[in-house]
Amino acid sequence: MKLSGQAKWFMKKQAEEWLKAAADDLKVVEKIQHDESLTNMIAFHAQQAIEKTLKGILEEFESRVPRIHNLIKLKDLTEKYIELEIDKLSIERLNEIYTDTRYPSDLGLIPDGKPSLKLAKTFYATAIEVYDVVAKKIL
Repeated sequence: MKLSGQAKWFMKKQAEEWLKAAADDLKVVEKIQHDESLTNMIAFHAQQAIEKTLKGILEEFESRVPRIHNLIKLKDLTEKYIELEIDKLSIERLNEIYTDTRYPSDLGLIPDGKPSLKLAKTFYATAIEVYDVVAKKIL
């Protein structure tokens, strides 16, 4: 089925909303990136930025965004539209961060606990890289 121009515009608008939400997460990290006591929040918002960016790709090209939070699965779903060169270890570690909000004390933690500031900054750099590549292609 071919979409009308208006429907295509609506899909594009929804993709932009995903990317705006991702940009908001990146802005939070920008403000807290040097605070060693907030490395769990740096990691959490980096994970969220990547998740929302990947969902923006799916919104743009499929208009079907699965209700999953697994970054590896989301990346696999987007590969046919935009190839992303993401450090495999970073994406795997970031993928471990998503938690149900039933446990706020674990928010943004990786399995071995709170990330170091260096690791949190690596997560942030990965999120910026993913966002920049996608934004250039679909905005």
